Formats: sequence, structure tokens, C-alpha cells
Amino acid sequence: MKNLLNKITRSKKSFAMVLCLGFLFTSESCSDLSEEAFSEITKDSFVPSESDAVALMASGYTPLRFIMGWQGLFDLQEEPGDMFVTPTRPNGWDDGGTYKSMHFHTWDNTQWQPRNTWITCYGGINNINRVILQIQSGEVPVSEELSISIIAEMRALRALWYSILLDTHGNVPIVASYTDEIPTQNTRSEVYSFIISELTEVMPLLSEEVNNSTYGRVTKWGALHLLARVYLNAEVYTGTAQWDKCMEACNQIIASGKYSLDPNYKDIFKENNENSPEIIFSVPYDNVYGAQWNAHMKMLTPGHQKVFNMSSQPWGGSSCNPQFIDSYDVEDKRLADSWLIGDQINASDGSVVMTLVNEMPSIYFCEFEEGYRSNKYGVADGSKSVLNNDLPYFRYTDVLLMKAESLLRTGESDQAASIVTEVRKRSFDDIAKATVTGAELEGDTTVQYGTLAEDGTIDNPGDQAPVLFGRFLDELGWEFAAEFRRRTDMIRFGVYQTKSWYNHTPQANHTILFPIGLEELNTNSNLNQNPGY
Repeated sequence: MKNLLNKITRSKKSFAMVLCLGFLFTSESCSDLSEEAFSEITKDSFVPSESDAVALMASGYTPLRFIMGWQGLFDLQEEPGDMFVTPTRPNGWDDGGTYKSMHFHTWDNTQWQPRNTWITCYGGINNINRVILQIQSGEVPVSEELSISIIAEMRALRALWYSILLDTHGNVPIVASYTDEIPTQNTRSEVYSFIISELTEVMPLLSEEVNNSTYGRVTKWGALHLLARVYLNAEVYTGTAQWDKCMEACNQIIASGKYSLDPNYKDIFKENNENSPEIIFSVPYDNVYGAQWNAHMKMLTPGHQKVFNMSSQPWGGSSCNPQFIDSYDVEDKRLADSWLIGDQINASDGSVVMTLVNEMPSIYFCEFEEGYRSNKYGVADGSKSVLNNDLPYFRYTDVLLMKAESLLRTGESDQAASIVTEVRKRSFDDIAKATVTGAELEGDTTVQYGTLAEDGTIDNPGDQAPVLFGRFLDELGWEFAAEFRRRTDMIRFGVYQTKSWYNHTPQANHTILFPIGLEELNTNSNLNQNPGY
């Protein structure tokens, strides 16, 4: 069962009431209260219950649905990496060079994907600050106990929004109150410290419950996961590694006993995935009232309408770089669990609709069948142009592999290998194949980097220096394919800035951050552009 944040959208009338209650005491309150259902709700008579409080907090959560929406965070994290490519197709997809500039790392400060993330993050932050103000000022009358709980959860969620900006734009304003003042810019290190401070301070006040009432909300375990993720990338963000702190946060989640590996990898991502034992925090979607998940429409070909008996025809844009596909062990079930391969079968009559091949001649033009397509997230029979799946934002496997990476980087490679082997066992029938050693994880990547000629051979190898712990980076790629994180992982391992892949050659170190949008610079004189732009 979806949590309350999703259930409150199950009827249009309920959703309208939630919006009115959420903004009742702001200058942006609903203006039409003529309907009888709302006529008795006034500031004096409305005493929120806990469920009303959850509805109030929803405005901080629901913008997260942009992740799998059009040019959302998924695109921003995957298009610049070595996994997803969106070439020109028979039906278009040049789109003014948008996807090519993402692949080539030649974006500028007018590029929409980075701006969309900036705008959405600050929209979510602004909503949270407004909720906190309403609670603290007494405009929304709640008990002291509930007030403490709401504010703690909102601050943890605000830290999550800032963690996105920390990773994508780095030097951004910290806006910790609902104000009309023009914000000043903070350094990446200051944003990092703010996130750590906020999470550490509210951690004891967050719920430890794992049930329907906390599903889709930031609990203590979600906050610990976020803390670990920020510590994992601390060296990128601040210049100082924090492997021990990352491991400490992971150990707390592991010791709680609240989560476990899902026995079936595909079940984590299927349409009704809310009962997966490894989801720590998810973003609930609904194909009617939370209808922003359309990333599958970009990944699937038009012919997949017949394969999945869809009510809408997909658009056929992105597919997987053959170099990444070639890195898989053929016995790794995650290959078929993550990608559509070979013959695509008509759901109605069993005929072959098309045959997908692991070939992509050029980003400047590929046929629909060229390139394997993402199959990570289940497309149910009869699916629309939006999916009903919930998005696993934090899952337990990530906790295990963050701990493994921290062990690997602090000289405990054999312990790291034991954890990686545990994860791999789910996806291999042969236990010997699933087993890895510490020495293997310390070794080079199996991805054959270099730009590709149209026949698929490497025409320009570029930097061929061994990648330290590159084999572990491969594990992250195979396990977390299409989970909107490849860019971040590649940066941490130094691959994003140095290697060539498909038609991409490295630009410069400044591309590890996106530029601040031109419009944002023009409307806030306190902002300075990120270096290199």
C-alpha cells in the first residue's frame, strides 16, 4: 500500500483539500472556498491531526517526482556518463543538440537539464522553509511534540534537496528560512558542512519506524543513508575523505536489522514495489495523480508499445553505450534484468517486433533497434505514458556497497570483497562466478574505454591509465545501472574527467560541476559562475 503522501492524492477532491490546508495560512492560499466541503475550515477551527501534518509536509516531498520526469535528475546524472546515450533517431531526438552537448560535456549556462534541477531543488527547499515557518509561528497549530517531529523531518528532507545541489552545482546559496531576501552564495564546502550539521542535529528526533506510515518519508535510516552518501563523496566535495564516517553511518543501518537484500532483483523496481525489504527511502509515483514518471518513454522504442501492450507509444531516444554492455559477465542476471536485449516479442501474437543489437554507429544517427534499451523499471501490461512504479531513492544494497567501498579504500579489500560477493550471489547461479577477491576489486575497470568508430572498434583510445579500484566501479555500474547516479560514481573514481567513451572525449576538470544558469545569474547579483564557465 502506498503511504499517506501518495494516498492523499487518490481523489481530486482530497488533493484539493490538502493543497488548501497546506497553504491556508500563506499569501498563496486557495482563493475559491465556495465549495461546501471547505466552508467550515478556518484558521481558528482547524486543529491538525498527525495525518493532516503529513499532508502539510507533502509539498516538500512531491517535487522529487521530477527525477524521472522530462529532462529531470535522471537525465542530468546519466546523459553525461558512459552508460546512456541519446543519439539522433529516425523520429528526431536531435533537439537542438541538447543530448549531444550532455554527452560531449559542452553544455553552457542556458542548458535546461542543469537549470531544471536547480529550479526544482529550490522549489522544494522553499516549500519546506514555508512549512517550518508555519509551524514555528503557530499559524498551523500543532502540539509541541508534533512540531518537533515535523521540523526535524523537514530539515532532513531539506538536507536531501541540498545534497542534490551539492553534487550538481556545488557553490549554491544556503536558504534556511522562508524569506524575501536575495540569498548569498556559499562555497561547496559550506554546503557540505550545512548538510552534515543538519542531519546530525535532527537524527535523534527522526522516526525509527519502518511501516506504511513512514513509507516515502525521511526516517532516521533514510537520514543515515543520506549522511553516508555525502561522506562517501566527501573527498570530491571538500578535498578530505571521510571513509570511516561513511562506514559508521552504514553500520548503524545494518545493525538496525530493519532492511535486507530483496531475494529478487527485479522486484525492487517492479510496478508494485512498495513492499521490497531493501527500500529505505522511495519517491512514490501514481500514474494518475502523481504522473511525472515518463523516463521509460524516452528509453523504449516505438515498437515496444506492442511488446508491453502499452496504451501509449514510446518515443525511442536513449539506449546503452555498447562499451558498458560488453563489460558484463554473460552469466550476470543483472544484464537481462536491466536491459532489453535481442528479439522483442509481441505480447499479443508472439511475433518478433524487432531485434535489438549491441551496436550504435554514431550519436549523429542510430536506427531504433541499435542499442540495448533500459528494462530496469518494470513496465506493466497496458502501461500508459507515465508509470505507477515507486522510485527506490535509497536501498539497502547501496548501504552494503558504501561500506565495501570504504573498506576497500582503507586497506581492507578482502572484507570489501566479502560484501560484494554477498551482493553478487543474488544475480549468479554459479557461486564461484559470484565470488570476487580483494585483489580483483583493487584492479582496473573491465570497461574498454576510448571513442568508437562506426563499426564499433576503438578508434581513439585516449587515456588508458589503470583506474584505481576500477573493478569496484564496475560493480557499482552493474548493480545500479539506470539509478541516476553514474555521473557521481564516475567522478569519485576519476573516470568522468579523464576517459573517452562512445563519441565523448574529456573536456576539463571544471565539468564535474554544472554551470549556474544564465537566468539565475541575471536575477541574483550575489551569484558568481562556477569556475571554467
